[in-house]
Amino acid sequence: MSTGYKIAGDGLFFLTFQIVGWVDIFTRKIYRDLAIDSLKYCQHHKGLKLFAFVIMSNHIHLLAQSEAGDLSDIVRDFKNHTSKKFLEVVNDHQESRADWMKIVFEYHGKFKSRQTNQIWTHENHAEHIFSDKFIKQKIDYIHENPVRAGIVAKPEEYLYSSARNYADLDGMIDVIRIDTKWITIS
Repeated sequence: MSTGYKIAGDGLFFLTFQIVGWVDIFTRKIYRDLAIDSLKYCQHHKGLKLFAFVIMSNHIHLLAQSEAGDLSDIVRDFKNHTSKKFLEVVNDHQESRADWMKIVFEYHGKFKSRQTNQIWTHENHAEHIFSDKFIKQKIDYIHENPVRAGIVAKPEEYLYSSARNYADLDGMIDVIRIDTKWITIS
């Protein structure tokens, strides 16, 4: 396993969580909502401090830290919980792509990690954030993701992103806003 991009120590981190095989699980609202609910739970019960986020079709970006200093435990719990919930949806015949998804998740579980199923990759692509410039760069990157993907014209139009919070609109989840001059609403 790679030693780069590990969550080491405390502080603010830019994180990327990918679904195995780049399965576009988050094109369905039910999975996005499960991820949002799990992030909220982590905020209220595990000490997750969330500064920015976006849920794309097959990955999530966060700018986050832990109140207790061990963000890796929160990430592990988030991934374990959401994996179970996602599999429940797939197995309860609520998913039209269930047969294909089961094959992908089983393949990655059995042949890549010696588990029955694997939903998330093991990597978190954690980058320790250490400067105001780096913070702004990562917030902009997170918020511009749906624009670059051609989903919306302006970041704050995307419901599953903290860009809405930063533009003083109702967001899906509360975030701790970092003072930036970023905004595209005129």
